[in-house]
Amino acid sequence: MSYARQSVALLGATGSIGVQTLDVLRHERERFELVSIAGGEQLSELAAIVEEFDVKRVAVKSDAHRSTLRELLSRSVEIVVGDEGLSELAASADIVVNAVLGFAGLPVTLGALRAGKRLALANKESLIAAAPLVAAARETPGAQLLPVDSEHCAIHQCLASSPARAHYPDVTRLLLTASGGPFRGWSEEQLKGATKEDALRHPTWSMGAKITIDSSTLMNKGLEVLEATALFGIEAERVDVVVHPQSIVHSMVEYVDGSVLAQLSRPDMRLPIAYCLGLPDRLAHSFGAIDFSTSLELTFEPPDRAAFPALTLAYEAARLGGAAPAWLSAANEVAVGALLEDRIRWCDVVAVVAATMDHYVADPLDSLASLHENDDAARRWAAASLER
Repeated sequence: MSYARQSVALLGATGSIGVQTLDVLRHERERFELVSIAGGEQLSELAAIVEEFDVKRVAVKSDAHRSTLRELLSRSVEIVVGDEGLSELAASADIVVNAVLGFAGLPVTLGALRAGKRLALANKESLIAAAPLVAAARETPGAQLLPVDSEHCAIHQCLASSPARAHYPDVTRLLLTASGGPFRGWSEEQLKGATKEDALRHPTWSMGAKITIDSSTLMNKGLEVLEATALFGIEAERVDVVVHPQSIVHSMVEYVDGSVLAQLSRPDMRLPIAYCLGLPDRLAHSFGAIDFSTSLELTFEPPDRAAFPALTLAYEAARLGGAAPAWLSAANEVAVGALLEDRIRWCDVVAVVAATMDHYVADPLDSLASLHENDDAARRWAAASLER
């Protein structure tokens, strides 16, 4: 079967999701053309991607990075800079993969949706922080938002059996699965001695440092609760978290008749990436395929909310609404950054976030300017908490 070739912009090309997206694209060169990329400090890697895929446009952080990249390239390529450059590239292709880390991915999310593009979103922070603004951008004709997160991609697939009426009235709840991270089963007393190195040893997934730390605190799962409410229009009270250490069931949907639909595969992020690129078709590569001729154990347990209070903070942010999720995400970015720089201990991360949230003042978040003000305020309070 022949397909019309689609153009792809991969923004965050040198990170974990970016690298795995490139691997999917290598399998589908006749179906997809990589036309635009963006990256952070890894300029040599960006140059290698340009050469391999014959990329036409690249976004970098600064003019200095642009000069360095030009020296690394063997041919002339258009290079754009900063948030404005990211916004340009977000409208430069049929499919935009947003794998930019953290709040910095917001220009990509809004730019792609406002341009009526398909957005394959691996940047949960921009959706969580700017949920009301993203919701408005999704109304643009042609705009399509598909989640790359394995849990939300699983839910997207399981919801295919629903008539998709507003707020999914036939759905009892969404069940987000969590591996439990490296500290599953640790007591509150044991967690006081947890180290950064312990936290970075995830038992099932290979991810970037920030997401791996978030997984260790269960903040990643709390952010995913907020992401689910924004993606599917289902209130947080109907989103539950269940620990599933095998990471085979990627999430489930329970319907009002008692049926539960689940999506299963071995842990492999190339599967949800390929799903988002190929929809409505499935790309025939069997990423994460399960061998059912061998024994397979699937276990489930509730999360320890006392030992991992990040989940409670996330549900409270959902209850408050408005700019509260933006505060939660911003404070967490600051705290995790401090841990990775060895300025605080692992057990201080969620404490910094909690202390920051104590200063939140209700804001309906009705503009981009308001979002930036709230983001700045949260980061200031988080920085002050670090000093204390």
